Amino acid sequence: MRSLQRLAFGLAFSLLALLVLAAEPSTAQTWPQRTVKFIVTLGAGSGVDMGTRLIADRLSKRWGQPVVVENRPGGDGLVAIGAFVGANDDHVLLAAPSGSFTAHPFIYKSLPYKPADLLPIARVSNTIVVVAAPASLEAKSLAELVAMARAQPGKLNWAGTTGSNEFLFAAFLKDAGLLMSKVPYRNLVEAANDLAIGRIQVNATAFAIVRPQLQAGKVKLLAVTNTARAAIIPDVPTVTEAGYPDLTLDGLVGFFGPPNMPERIRDSIAADVREAMDAVVEERLNLTGQVPNFGGPADFAAAIEQQRARIAAAAKDLGIVPTQ
Repeated sequence: MRSLQRLAFGLAFSLLALLVLAAEPSTAQTWPQRTVKFIVTLGAGSGVDMGTRLIADRLSKRWGQPVVVENRPGGDGLVAIGAFVGANDDHVLLAAPSGSFTAHPFIYKSLPYKPADLLPIARVSNTIVVVAAPASLEAKSLAELVAMARAQPGKLNWAGTTGSNEFLFAAFLKDAGLLMSKVPYRNLVEAANDLAIGRIQVNATAFAIVRPQLQAGKVKLLAVTNTARAAIIPDVPTVTEAGYPDLTLDGLVGFFGPPNMPERIRDSIAADVREAMDAVVEERLNLTGQVPNFGGPADFAAAIEQQRARIAAAAKDLGIVPTQ
C-alpha cells in the first residue's frame, strides 16, 4: 500500500512539474508577438541601414513576424533616439552606430534621454573609419602628414564626423602640438568632395563616405583608426601601426532595446542576430565599409562604455563644454 502511495505521489509531482513548465512558455513562444520595428539613426542607403535591412529580413523569417525598418535621420541621432525612447515598446528596437550618441553629453546641455535608456542587445559590425587626404597631397603617410602640419602651423585644414571621430582627432592634434584649422560640415559628402579638390587636407570619417573619391583616384587613405586592418583595404595600416595609437577608434554598430526588456529576451534576440549574420550578410557588410563583428549584450555594452570613457577623456582634454 505504501509503495502505491509513493508511486501515486511521484506521478502527481511529475504531472505538476510538467504543468508548471507548460504554463511558462519559452521566449521563442512569447516574443515577438507582433511586428518588430527597427528605427535607424541614419538615412536609407547608409551602411547601417543596409546591414539592418539584411538582418531584419532573416529575422522576420526566423520569428514568423513582420520586421520593418524605419529611417529617422537627423539631429546627430537625436531624432531616431527620441522616437525609440518615446515608443517604450519591447517590439521597437534601435539600430545605430555608438558614435550617434557617445558624444552627446559633451555637445548638448540637456538630452531627451538617459544613457540607460539604450540597452545594448547585439553588436553587428565595426564601421571602418579612415584618415584620408587629397591624392595630390605630398604626405604619403600619417607620419608625413604630422611632419607637414608641424612645419606649416595653421595652414592645413581638417574635418571629421561630428562626435567621437571629431573629438578624438581634435584631442590628438592638441596632444601632438599641431595647429590645424577645423572646417565644420553638416553634410559629410560635401567634406569628401572638398577633400578631393584639396579645399581641406585631412578628413577623419567613415570609409564609405570617401570611397567614391578613392575609386576616382582623387583621395588616398593614410590609415584606418580601427584596432585591426580592414580586409577590404588590406594595404592601409592602422593608426597604431602608423605610430599614433591614441587615434584608435572602432565604430560600433548594433541594436538596442528599451531598459525594461527582460534579459532572456535580449539574449534570445542576440542569438538570433548571430544566426542571421550568414556569409551573404557579412560579404555585403564588407561592401558597405563595415567589418562584421558580432558581440552579445555584455560584450557590446563593455565596448560602448570603453568608448564613452575615451570620449570623456578627450572632451576633458579639449576643455569642451556643451553649448547647445
